Amino acid sequence: MKALTWHGRHDVRVDAVPDPRIEEPTDAVVRITSTAICGSDLHLYEVLGPYLKPGDILGHEPMGIVEEVGSGVTRLRPGDRVVVPFNISCGHCWMCERQLYAQCETTQVTAEGKGASLFGYTSLYGSVPGGQAEYLRVPQAQFGPITIPQTGADERYLYLSDILPTAWQAVRYADTPPGGTLAVFGLGPVGQFCARIGRHLGAGRLIGLDLVPERLEMARRHGIETLDVSQLDDVPGALIDLVDGRGPDAVIDAVGMEAHGSTSGKLAQSAAGLLPDKLARTMIDKVAVDRLTVLKAALRAVRRGGTVSISGVYGGEVDPMPLMEMFDRGIQLRMGQCHVRRWTDEILPLLSGDDDPLGVEDLRTHRLPLVDAPKAYEMFQKKEDGCVKVVLAP
Repeated sequence: MKALTWHGRHDVRVDAVPDPRIEEPTDAVVRITSTAICGSDLHLYEVLGPYLKPGDILGHEPMGIVEEVGSGVTRLRPGDRVVVPFNISCGHCWMCERQLYAQCETTQVTAEGKGASLFGYTSLYGSVPGGQAEYLRVPQAQFGPITIPQTGADERYLYLSDILPTAWQAVRYADTPPGGTLAVFGLGPVGQFCARIGRHLGAGRLIGLDLVPERLEMARRHGIETLDVSQLDDVPGALIDLVDGRGPDAVIDAVGMEAHGSTSGKLAQSAAGLLPDKLARTMIDKVAVDRLTVLKAALRAVRRGGTVSISGVYGGEVDPMPLMEMFDRGIQLRMGQCHVRRWTDEILPLLSGDDDPLGVEDLRTHRLPLVDAPKAYEMFQKKEDGCVKVVLAP
């Protein structure tokens, strides 16, 4: 089959690789009909290369048709249309019983001290072959895949794999009071959904912040108030002034480790990437730093007693945090990998009707064949051609 594989920094290729097969009774094999490029895939393209090896198959936002199931999978059958969550969870361990699916004890990567295995996402999370491919082996298929209707465009449901439940969790964690104000830093795909979901779940005022014109315009199409941070000298101050002189009730950081405006953090990440892999992994594990411009702005903008919810991925180990200010202002902080299956039953009914309350059909800006994936990664990383979200068709 054809699959997108990693070969180095800014070097991904579509290669011929062996077809996946059933290896365990709880496996399924899915023929992929659509698979998306996620913002966190760009971390692999840019800074997390030391945890990859040439030939690793990328991608963790797939959907398709079940081709084959193992003897331990009774809830699926060939021909079913499914979305595959990006994290691999069993559904029955101690963590899964508490709906902490991103911490599944059956698939935890204990050797690396990490949570549940992920599709297409480095040795830190199990080196499981990903879904930017023609076919995908799905472990723990007795629980993970989400069965969806046979009709309707793929993009009605594709985002259940990651970014839609990730945004839903971020908004739930933000805990904006009814009628309150929610600010979202970063209007990439997750940030776009955070703003739309925030409104759906009862926030009275939504403010989205970004510097990419196409992202700002997309948010405005959905009735979101926007701020272009490239035009502001003091982003937290502007937000505080805009919201009663005290700031938003809740703020979501939907940006993460590769924020613009963090020169020292970018230099540190780039330097680690130039080291031999073994040394780079040690450096990242022990003394890694992130680009904290957005997180610090979120912490300073939220009102006293408010909540900051982090959905953007961070990987630092020695990041300095303004703890005195956070403590004095009584800020609540919530974060973590999304527990996808915890939220999908709430979200799915919103996707199956004739309306589109979350605007899922207005997110994808580019749909390209899988063979064009290398070009798509470069375009998405450079934010060229108005690119907000790319969907690949194997």
